[in-house]
Amino acid sequence: MKVIILQHIKIEDPGYIKDLMIEDNWELTTIELDEGEKIPSDLSYFDAMFCMGGPMDTWMEKDYSWLVDEKNKIKEFVIDLEKPFIGFCLGCQLLGEVVGGNVEKSEPIEIGMLDINLNNSRLEDRIFNKFPNTIKALQWHSYEVRGLENNNNITLIGSSNSTKYQIFKYKDHAYGIQFHIEIKNNTVANWGCVPEYKKALEETLGNDSLEKFQQSAQKNMQDMNAYSSIIFENFKKICV
Repeated sequence: MKVIILQHIKIEDPGYIKDLMIEDNWELTTIELDEGEKIPSDLSYFDAMFCMGGPMDTWMEKDYSWLVDEKNKIKEFVIDLEKPFIGFCLGCQLLGEVVGGNVEKSEPIEIGMLDINLNNSRLEDRIFNKFPNTIKALQWHSYEVRGLENNNNITLIGSSNSTKYQIFKYKDHAYGIQFHIEIKNNTVANWGCVPEYKKALEETLGNDSLEKFQQSAQKNMQDMNAYSSIIFENFKKICV
């Protein structure tokens, strides 16, 4: 399996899912966009694309000019080539924008271990059909996807109390996942060192909240790893 991974900061990679990819001998090509690496012009070589989170936002094209090319490449991969895609957090928002949605400020900001409620469309979905009605997942976002209601190619799969498009898919091959279940034991500590993430965390949960956040994530780590395994195994099937 040949997979291209678009990253916006080195410490935000596919995490536990990446470990599963390596164990399964997937061929991984990682593009560190924030370090100036370019997305290959020939995307037909790849079987699937992962697009990860990052401290920037989709509308920051003046500060991060590579976002323009990234959006074009995601559009080519998802809409033109119709190849399997998963976007987490910022990657979810980039997909949402590419397929006609808007990315807007979350009210309120979601940070913490929070509930994701999956609707009955999950039962017929190729990736989420084994998920329960509700899961706990890590949230760390200030913006979200909106405005996809009139796109007949979009299926809403999961929401939280304040964010509608926590899980959505375009047609039957491209998935946006706003939350994080791909995390590992050191993820929260690493992300807490990113100035933008630390600021949002302290403004939302208060000073010195990182340790409690880590403990909460650790408490739910086994379940999140299990859900990541389900996503990996089912995504592998749609890549064939």
